[in-house]
Amino acid sequence: MKYDFDTVIDRRGTCSVKWDAVEERFKVKDILPMWVADMDFKSPPAVVTALKKTADCGIFGYTSVPASYYEAVIDWMKKRHGWQIQKEWLMLTTGVVPALRLLVKAFTQPGDQVIVQTPVYYPFSVAIKDNGCEILDNPLRLEGASYRMDLDDLERKITPKTKMIILCSPQNPISRVWTREELKDLGDICLRHNVLVVSDEIHSDIIYRGYKYVPFTTVSDDFIDKSIVCTAASKTFNLPGLHTSNIVIANPELRKQFTAVMRNCGMSSPNMFGIAATEAAYRDGEEWLEQLLDYLQGNVDFVTKFLAERIPGARLIQPQGTYLLWLDLRNCGIEAERLGTCVREEAKVATEAGTLFGCVENGFERMNIACPRSILAEGLRRIEEMVKSRR
Repeated sequence: MKYDFDTVIDRRGTCSVKWDAVEERFKVKDILPMWVADMDFKSPPAVVTALKKTADCGIFGYTSVPASYYEAVIDWMKKRHGWQIQKEWLMLTTGVVPALRLLVKAFTQPGDQVIVQTPVYYPFSVAIKDNGCEILDNPLRLEGASYRMDLDDLERKITPKTKMIILCSPQNPISRVWTREELKDLGDICLRHNVLVVSDEIHSDIIYRGYKYVPFTTVSDDFIDKSIVCTAASKTFNLPGLHTSNIVIANPELRKQFTAVMRNCGMSSPNMFGIAATEAAYRDGEEWLEQLLDYLQGNVDFVTKFLAERIPGARLIQPQGTYLLWLDLRNCGIEAERLGTCVREEAKVATEAGTLFGCVENGFERMNIACPRSILAEGLRRIEEMVKSRR
């Protein structure tokens, strides 16, 4: 079956954060939303069918998790990524971001240090600060056309107060897919210093040609008991509004601690629609995903060509995964401190400033390209016109 990713679906008036909240968020009228990480594509038909079947029952009571759900998750991870998960390792939460908050609460004390590698998804820092912990920043290094981890800096900074690292793999916003060797080196440092690795792997299914996602716990048997992996079908199949994620915890003592915190926070009841959608997506969504990946690769190629031909000085940090692009606009002839404001207020394109993700240098923007190519073209055209008007 051929799936349609070109048709523009009007999401206004659907309570969409991306579309209905964008003008309030950026304080700009008629701004084109290319920001928050959800897609402007319909989810796979199997998901829609499963949700309709659930709704047709007409009763929306408290929900248990069926064995078939666990089987679908386990089968997907094994088939797609060669990752063998056991049922008891899986813990359902209402999303990866809530899970990160609970994980910091469960495994740190106020005053402890938690490592992040900026630029990185900003809710990491919020979860750390809100739990009374200190952020220990291990910045990624831009070398040429790609970023790398600075592991020498990491090991120098670790102290006896350092209890956890929140890893982003694949990385958001810089779109790096970490290699097995990189993950091994990071994990070995964390083992030496007794630092728990919490790996957010929510983007793990969106990987471009030539790259391979490696689940952190598969890198070494030594890492299994000292790491926790956060997964969900939400980015893969556009289900974030259904608030369902799967947290993989192999260590029974860590599971026990996490369960206690979840119970204390009243987070034990799953979402019946999220369960139905996730199971359907993992069972019957693979063909849709393959076509999505081809379409997103086409969008990446379109952006690369557009920038090279029509916005001199602009550069795309070539993505290896995710549908979030990291644009380097520092050499476009616009004052770096003003660039983000110009993109949003003059071009009227709602990208997100790199500084929001902890980037110390102005001039970087995160752009969501999970949209029909016509919308992508319009966003780039607006930026092109803005740059030309300032030269």
